[in-house]
Amino acid sequence: MDSFVPERALLPAGLHDLLPPDAEREAALVEHAMGVFRAHGYERVKPPLVEFEESLLSGVGRAWSLQTFRLLDPESQRMMGVRADMTLQVARLAMSRLANAPRPLRLSYAGEVLRVGGAQLSPERQFRQIGCELIGSLDPAADAEIVLLAASALTETGVRGLSIDLNLPTVVPSIFAAYGITGDDERQLAAALAHRDTKIAGAAPKIGPLLLALLDVAGPADAAIEKLARIDLPQGAQAARTWLVETVRLIRMANPDLKLTIDPLERQGFEYQTGLSFTVFARGARRELGRGGRYRIGGGEPNLELRGEPAVGFSLFADAVLKAAPAKAPLRRVYVPAARPPADAAALRKAGWITVAGLDAVDDPVSEAKRLGCRYVLDSGSAEPRPLS
Repeated sequence: MDSFVPERALLPAGLHDLLPPDAEREAALVEHAMGVFRAHGYERVKPPLVEFEESLLSGVGRAWSLQTFRLLDPESQRMMGVRADMTLQVARLAMSRLANAPRPLRLSYAGEVLRVGGAQLSPERQFRQIGCELIGSLDPAADAEIVLLAASALTETGVRGLSIDLNLPTVVPSIFAAYGITGDDERQLAAALAHRDTKIAGAAPKIGPLLLALLDVAGPADAAIEKLARIDLPQGAQAARTWLVETVRLIRMANPDLKLTIDPLERQGFEYQTGLSFTVFARGARRELGRGGRYRIGGGEPNLELRGEPAVGFSLFADAVLKAAPAKAPLRRVYVPAARPPADAAALRKAGWITVAGLDAVDDPVSEAKRLGCRYVLDSGSAEPRPLS
């Protein structure tokens, strides 16, 4: 056997190993969240890790083109892509194999995704994505259900201090279209709004005061809605505002304590959203825990495109949730000396214990239990594990 070379353990940037106990914690967290989704009527699907490029990057998938790893399939000689986001795969299923399924269609998923590059606050390029999609409903009640489901899944995994930031990524394009803002002017203003540059936004011909008023809206939901109500918006933006107000009302009815904020100008990361969108944060977390929003399946261009089947959903990022969730109590892990019959360990496992079997006789079972990371030992002649001091 070759001697170990440390350089062989190096991984590409943005990729990492998940070791005990975190790997176990993440698996348990994912399955717990999937159980919450199942209890709300969302059925699990499992699309493949790799698909043909033309199907993976069609429709809403076009937004992930630059983040998709590509490879040549040696069997078909066709280009394939490794999924960078699972939402687009669920969209494909809804359009094809589940096209005749009753609507609204509720689907859930969990799986690894791989991206070409990470973000500044989240350099990970591979992580597990957990999410739900509600397909076929054009009603604010669907948006409210999705927001509440994301909050419920996180709360039930122990995450505290949740905050949902609601966004309207179609408002800015609607305003630009209504006032004929195009080309370089559109790009410059969009960049100014993204950086909250009040100087450039305020100096914009015709719409400067409107943009400044919208910049002032961001904040707690109730105050933001009051400010939005006083702004004279073009028709398309008015519809988005009405949708937002109704969605907030429905969320408040179901969970009045959920912290909601509103930023109508946030568009980054919502490239294919066609309506209300949101980002999930938690107190103390260094990055967002998830994102969601409304989109169209099978439509054409993002944002203002109205073709295709309506859908709304969210994705949670397991690595971020794992860091935000509290550490679990130590597992009941017991060392069972080699001299004990297998039936003793089987009885303990049936009672919920994790057993670590001794393979050889040892002089000091307590020291061996500690060495193997056990907090209990099954002494000779005892039917119950004994905690270690």
